This record gives sequence, structure tokens and C-alpha cells, in this order.
Amino acid sequence: MRLPRRRFLHLAAGVAALPAISDIARAQTYPERPVRLIAPGLPGDVADLFARLYGEWLAQRLDQPFIIENRAGAGGNIATEAVARAPPDGYTLLWVTSANAWNATLYANLNFNFIRDILPVASSHRGYGVLVVHPSFPAKTVPEFIAYAKANPGKINMASGGVGSGSHLWGELFKMTAGVDMLHVPYRGWGPALADVLAGQVQVMFDTVATSIGHIKAGALRALAVTAATRLTVLPDIPTVGEFVPGYEAAGWGGIGAPRNTSAEIVDKLNKEINAGLAHPTIKARITDLGSVPMPMTPANFAKFIAAETDKWAKVITFAGIKPL
Repeated sequence: MRLPRRRFLHLAAGVAALPAISDIARAQTYPERPVRLIAPGLPGDVADLFARLYGEWLAQRLDQPFIIENRAGAGGNIATEAVARAPPDGYTLLWVTSANAWNATLYANLNFNFIRDILPVASSHRGYGVLVVHPSFPAKTVPEFIAYAKANPGKINMASGGVGSGSHLWGELFKMTAGVDMLHVPYRGWGPALADVLAGQVQVMFDTVATSIGHIKAGALRALAVTAATRLTVLPDIPTVGEFVPGYEAAGWGGIGAPRNTSAEIVDKLNKEINAGLAHPTIKARITDLGSVPMPMTPANFAKFIAAETDKWAKVITFAGIKPL
């Protein structure tokens, strides 16, 4: 039987619309089963803390468990590859971090492309660092620190949580923008590095505010400056590095990503719920307690932010000649 042309076109249009209708229907009922949120680290580290914070929030809002699965190793690349290879159905998500931006330059032979394979869903926060020294260190301000470093090139020991870690890159950005030379001393983790700064075995570290603030208030560390663009509420009397080194700003950040080709409807639903959390007093207070500030964004703006961060840290990594061990 031959269909009239108008009838045929009407049926064809209906068939073409079926995938879009199906995506919308799935988003309306999503999630219908537990969701895995893969965190690139060990239980108790910063990424894990934030992943659990939002996992609990999303479980309450969407009435399904959000199970945190820790996948440590390779600077977060193991977790990222697992999500990049997962079905794009919204049931496997990634806790993305600033490490994803710099890993694109640090690692030459990854089995995935972060910007291509992970879809930005929702941003969470920016977490800042603080330039701390042992109390015996002679400099009490950033200008004094720079003057001392220039008078003693290569003689200041700068601890970090490891090659390519945030503490390392924040320090390298300082070296590049302030024009100073310090000896990088990498440790196997932020904890051991900070312990040696506290013991006076090394002199300086760009640590996270969250892990240093107690030692600063107790007088065990001297804070010279924070890495944020503006002063932080939790350390209001500590200046920013940028007040003395124009253009300096460094931060860690986090958020949620999904496999590419995840439907826009599911992405938008998750983004809406995360942004609702960022406006909630309990979530905002917890973010502040962790030395961070909320960073709500649309998925599109989060994608632009990630691209800019990837480009920024590629310049630092290339300048410093950093290679992963």
C-alpha cells in the first residue's frame, strides 16, 4: 500500500522525534536505581569528602542512593578512565577535580581525552591554598620572602604532596610569576609533606587552607598569603599572593562529570540539584569549613572553565618541565 505524501512525512517526523521524547521520559524518571559516583582518591581525602557531601545531598533530593566508589591511583586517571568507558546513562558519574585539567599535560599517553570524553555536569567549589612557612623562617611577609629567595636562589626547600600535585603546581606558578628559584622536595602525599614543614625539616609549602588552618591558628605555622584572588573569610587578616605578585591566583576545584553522550536532560537535572545544594546553608557552611567557596555554574560555563584551567596549567607545567614519576 502506498501512503499519501503528507501522511508519510507526518509518520517520518513522528519517528524522528521518538529519541528526544525517550530522553525526556528517562530524565523525568531518573534515577530509577542507585547511582555510582566515582571519587579519584582514598576514603577521607578532599575529593572523597566532597563526593560524599554531594552524594548524600543528591540521595535526599532524588530518592535513590548515590554510592561513593573510591578509585585511587595515577593522579585520578584510573577513576576518570572508568567513567569515560561507562555507559552514558547517568548511573556512573565522576567526581572531577583540578587534577583532571593538569593531567592532560602531565601525562602523554592517556587512554582517554578528558575534555572530549567527560561531560561537565555541575561545578561545586573552588578550594584555595596558603603559603605557609615554619615559624623559624626569617621572612614574615611575601615581599620579605621574595627578597630572601632572590638572595638565596635554590636554597629554600619547598615541600609538596608529590610531583604534579596541587601544592607542587601552586608553588611552580609562584616561582614563575615572582621570578624566584626554590628547591622542590616532593613527598608521597600532602600529609607527610606538611608534617616535615611543621617539624622544620623543610621551610615552605603551598598547602590547602583546610589542612593548614588549625596549625596556623595554633602558631605552629606562619601564613604569609593565600592563593585566592581575594582574601578569605576564614583567614581575613592574611593577604593574597596577588597583592604582591600581580596576576597570581591558584585553586583546586571540584564538581561532577558524566560520560560523553549522556542526555542533556539528565545533565540539566543533576546540575539543577547541585546548584540547589550550593544555595543551601548547610552545604555552604560545610564548603566554607573546608576552606573553599561555592562555585555554581551551568554545564556550558563549567566546560569553559575547565578548558581555561587546562590551558593555564599547561603553561606552568611546560615552563617548569614537570614530568610525572
